[in-house]
Amino acid sequence: MPIGYGDFRYEIDDSWPKVPEGWSLGSVPDVAVDSRDRVFVFCRHKHPVVAFEAETGNFITSWGEGEFTEPHGIFIDSEDYVWVTDRQEHVVTKHTQHGEKLLELGRRGWAMMTVTPYGTSLDPPFNMPAGVAIAEDGCIFAADGYGNRQVHRFSADGELELSWGTSGLEPGQFALVHNLGIDTQGRVLVCDRESSRIQIFDREGQFVTMWEDVNGPGDVYCSPDQLVYVAEQGGSLGKGPAPIGISIFHESGELVGRFRGRETGLLMPHGIWCDSRGNIFVAELGTEGNRARKLVKI
Repeated sequence: MPIGYGDFRYEIDDSWPKVPEGWSLGSVPDVAVDSRDRVFVFCRHKHPVVAFEAETGNFITSWGEGEFTEPHGIFIDSEDYVWVTDRQEHVVTKHTQHGEKLLELGRRGWAMMTVTPYGTSLDPPFNMPAGVAIAEDGCIFAADGYGNRQVHRFSADGELELSWGTSGLEPGQFALVHNLGIDTQGRVLVCDRESSRIQIFDREGQFVTMWEDVNGPGDVYCSPDQLVYVAEQGGSLGKGPAPIGISIFHESGELVGRFRGRETGLLMPHGIWCDSRGNIFVAELGTEGNRARKLVKI
């Protein structure tokens, strides 16, 4: 059954992906797609990083066995390097396509408090980081959002340059920095999930605007054609129950596509990305989800 409307209509491909016999992906917090339309699924199971062909769903490779404690976010940059966050190890790491680790940010195994309830800066990052995104110039932006309430900017070689954010509900404050993306204008879109809003900043951490017409945004994918795909996890603190789904915005903030509710066939969107054909790939995480899904654009 098609879901969505207008130029953004999709069908779920239940045959995707083709998981190797005897395998399980376990819990699936996030997905990312490289320049050759290979989908990297980040899993909380024996095989943490599993790659499939976007078109066929055929298995390509896997890596990371024994390396991660609690996978959370994954991002693939313009040079096809794979970046991941390990929430329980408190690190962000950069890898080649085949898993060789090239860079590690954070103090592995140590939760570092960057803010207090009063906003005072303390230690360097991280405390349960949730996501990472890489700008065109190589700068690294990290969502330090479960234990802390900040966004950090690092240079391309991993030097901490800037941090912003405190706990709260005002613009520039966060309830939970769950994930983030960078649009074609170089703006940083931050999923403030528990406040049910996406806050938008310039690269210097200056507040620009916010989008509040979202239900518990868990992740964003910023496409080259100025579209922003939002994985919505549903109700959040103070907002009451709200359906899960996917919303699609233009960078201007105009809503151009949306489908919500269980009738869509989605259960708990947690991560999101698109391939070169506009197909959507969703990581579903939760008691009813735990799967990677492909939504074919029609």
